[in-house]
Parts: sequence; C-alpha cells; structure tokens
Amino acid sequence: MHILMIFLDGIGLGDNNPSVNPFAVANMPVLTGLTNQRRWLNDIGRQSSSRAIFIPTDASMGIPGRPQSATGQAAILTGRNIPRLIGEHYGPKPNPPVRKLLTEDNFFIQLTGAGKTAALIEAYPPRFHKGINSGKHLRSSYQEAVHLAGLPLFTETDLYEGKALAVDWIGKGWRDELGYHDTPIYTPHEAGRRMVEISRQYDFAFFSHWLTDMAGHRGPMDFAVSLLELFDQVMEGALEAWDDSEGLIIVTSDHGNMEDISHRNHTDNLVPTLIIGDMKTAFDDSFHDLTDFVPRMRKLLEV
Repeated sequence: MHILMIFLDGIGLGDNNPSVNPFAVANMPVLTGLTNQRRWLNDIGRQSSSRAIFIPTDASMGIPGRPQSATGQAAILTGRNIPRLIGEHYGPKPNPPVRKLLTEDNFFIQLTGAGKTAALIEAYPPRFHKGINSGKHLRSSYQEAVHLAGLPLFTETDLYEGKALAVDWIGKGWRDELGYHDTPIYTPHEAGRRMVEISRQYDFAFFSHWLTDMAGHRGPMDFAVSLLELFDQVMEGALEAWDDSEGLIIVTSDHGNMEDISHRNHTDNLVPTLIIGDMKTAFDDSFHDLTDFVPRMRKLLEV
C-alpha cells in the first residue's frame, strides 16, 4: 500500500463561466471520465465512478476570509485546523506560528518516525537551494514539513537521474526558463508514467504543481487552460501505469484561485479532491475539509 498525493496549488470549483474559468473550457477527457463526464465546476457535487471518487472539499475550515497557501498546506499535512489554531488564514509562506505547528507534528514526521518512506518528488534548481540555505527565502509549508522530517529537497542531480520530476512534469521549464539544455524532457504521457514509477519507491510520495496558482494570480486564460489540458494528459499516463490495488492517488488543492482569473485574489470556493484506487472508500461521507486527509492516510499506511 502506498499513496501518491498530487497537490495542485490554487484550484477551486468555480462557476460555469467560460470567460473567466478555465475549467469551463479546457479539454479534460481523462479527468472528467473519472467524474462521470462532469466538469470540475461548483455544481459537480460528490461523484463516484469505477476507479475514483470526487469530493468537493472545504478549504476555509470555518474561518472567515479567503484561504491561503501556508495554512491550507499545513492543514493538509497535519490534520489540524491550522487557521483556527493561529486565528487566521495566512500565506503564502508559513509564519512562525505555522512553522511551530509543523514542527510539533506533520505527516512526514509521522511517517519517518514509524519507519516508513516518504519524499517530495519535485526537483528544485540550485538557485532555489541557495536562497533557502542563505535564509533569503522561506520554504513553503509542504517543503518545511519535508525538511522537518529530515528528508531532502531534491536537486538537479535527482532530475537528471530520473528520481524526481520538474514542476511542469515534462521538464520544458528547466530548459526554457532556467537555461538548461540537457535536462530530461518527457511527453505528458511519459511524465505521468514516470511519476507513478517514482512514487512506488515510497510509502508516501508528494508532488507539488504550483504553476496553477501562478496562472490564477497572473493569467492569461490560455495559459491556465494549457495547464489543465497538460495535466489531463499526464494523468492519462499515470492511470495507465497505476494499478488500483497498489494504493491511492490523491489529487487536491489548498485554496481556490485559478477557477476565476477575472481577479488576482484567492477565492473561498470549495476545492476538488479526487481519490483513485481500490481503497478510495476510506474517503467516505465523513470526509469534509483539508484536515481530513491525515487521519485516513495514517490508517491506510498503518502509521
């Protein structure tokens, strides 16, 4: 039994408005095939199909205001209502109160303490590591959780060796944006298969895709649509490689954003959670918000 969690930063369930919501127009046959041909919009409701269940999920957790990255990610990885504990939604990077709660306990710490294996399977370039090590930049909540468990954040070496993937899955950004000329390039289908293969090395593998949040803040619509269509192709490869009996693939987010590019702010919309695999029924009707992942994952992985 192992779990692959795919974290798509900043996606919510918005209106069926093709002028502002890329989910209303993107061609996503693989993902909508898992949700009974229903688009990922605010009227989708809970869906169940042969391979998956889909659950609209509360990212606000009873706290007024727009959900934010640091507290949302920390809630996903601690099982605790972080906004309530610190008195607000906060982000994008964790402040001292959020870091304190992550230090006290998080799922990566629980896994390593139980002798389980875990990893954040995204590779980061040298300038990221330099910024973190110099103290000029803060880790995100999920990066901090990994660090506090004594686990490494992967490097360009891991990318070259096929032990980790680029944030865009296919590796094009490392060449176009970072100036590399020989880093691995995958088709979306290949990247999905590779993601599954890497995840099999761990009891819990976490992949973060933050470009969706960037598209929500900056747009344009074409870019947002292209990200969703790329992800759909990645998932085609992943589902082809994945055996539903081996564990769960979980897709979720920390807050809404990209589903409404008419503004640059987060939203308080519900976020999508997609659970794929034979053990998907562990996410029953009592699953409601971002604090509900850890208790179920602990049980499934026997932590």
